[in-house]
Amino acid sequence: MVSVRSDRPRIRALLAGAALLAGLAGCGFTADEAAPAAVPGVTAEPCPNAVNRDHGCIYLGIISDLTKGPFKGLGVPMVTAQKAFWDRVNRQGGIGGYDIDVHTYVRDNEYDPAVHRRVYTEIKDKVLALAQSLGTPTTEAILDDLRAARMVAVPASYPSRWEFEDVILESGASYCFESMNAIDYAVEAFEAESVLAVYYAGDYGAEGAAGARLAALARGLRFSELETRQGAAEQAEAVRTIVQRQPDVVMLTVGPAETAEIVGKAVAAGYRGRFMGNNPTWVKTLLKSPAAEALKARYMLVAPWKTFSTDSPGHTAMRLALGRVQPDDTLTSGWAFSYPLKAVLEKAAANGDLTRQGVYEALGQVTTVDYEGMLPRKAGDFSGTPNAAAYRESVVTRPDEREFTGVRTITDFTAGPTATGHNLVKPCHGAA
Repeated sequence: MVSVRSDRPRIRALLAGAALLAGLAGCGFTADEAAPAAVPGVTAEPCPNAVNRDHGCIYLGIISDLTKGPFKGLGVPMVTAQKAFWDRVNRQGGIGGYDIDVHTYVRDNEYDPAVHRRVYTEIKDKVLALAQSLGTPTTEAILDDLRAARMVAVPASYPSRWEFEDVILESGASYCFESMNAIDYAVEAFEAESVLAVYYAGDYGAEGAAGARLAALARGLRFSELETRQGAAEQAEAVRTIVQRQPDVVMLTVGPAETAEIVGKAVAAGYRGRFMGNNPTWVKTLLKSPAAEALKARYMLVAPWKTFSTDSPGHTAMRLALGRVQPDDTLTSGWAFSYPLKAVLEKAAANGDLTRQGVYEALGQVTTVDYEGMLPRKAGDFSGTPNAAAYRESVVTRPDEREFTGVRTITDFTAGPTATGHNLVKPCHGAA
């Protein structure tokens, strides 16, 4: 095993060489500006406001929805949690003689693929990897460049297609496996025999619907589906269809506003079945909506990890690092999905290669990740085929106003028979 401390001179030599070449070329670059030519995002100089002044600095980029996009309510707390996560890493000694900076290169994508690509272009030569890339269509807008640059990115989205991208470092079960686990739970818990999937157009909705469809097929259930548009005012057809067909379970892959509208009005109009939702269908404020009672009685959420108040070492560390904040399960997401990149950087440092190529190669060598109990260690296997490495377990929660984030976890991590038996040879969207 190579000493991670002993490899800092190697990185320093690369950086110094880059600066020298730039000076000889008469470009007028400073050492910091020249550094990305050799090792993008890695400097021998300490980070701004460094915890460890004798360390170099690894810069990571964050591109999220922060101001006016539809998911700013998710993006802002996720970034807050990630800053706290990496600050804790620095207080614990950093990685391989380097502190980690996730403060300098934070950019807003407004949940617009064109904006996402523009701000990515602004920072791509200044960061080693992306600690967050929020959204599926937005991340797809930079995917070709990520591949070409061998730049690893952590997605804040959960389509099964990420299992097939070797520069994407995902955490938790995909929307597809969430839906499979939801339908299997509905069969076991309340003997569901029929399913209606109501979903957004696009990868998020289609992924959730595909998982429900595959589970219904595997379990011999009657299945139907309805694509719906975004906006609470657009749900009249969904409500009418649910009431007319009376499926035993409605699988929702929409947003929180649509969830409240559909559940509240369908129950009021005489629907007698249950609702299961993918993880983006919930926010705590739904308990203050007119649909609150219907949600508490008929709706369950399938999520990639347990709630903010869970008693695990990782949850405890997160709460201590964040201090006095409004509890939010999106904070939990931002903290939890940061662990794999930490593991990959540690592996690259141990290999003596904190370059993009070194990080890319280290990713494929990671077989477990210590999530400090927030996910099982086996959830961090990035070494095998998509089918072998894909994590398939979810938890089921239900609304409860007594809980910090408005939901109570009612199952442990589990994968139903459909998710367990599914052969993931291609992304779920289009597989059924």
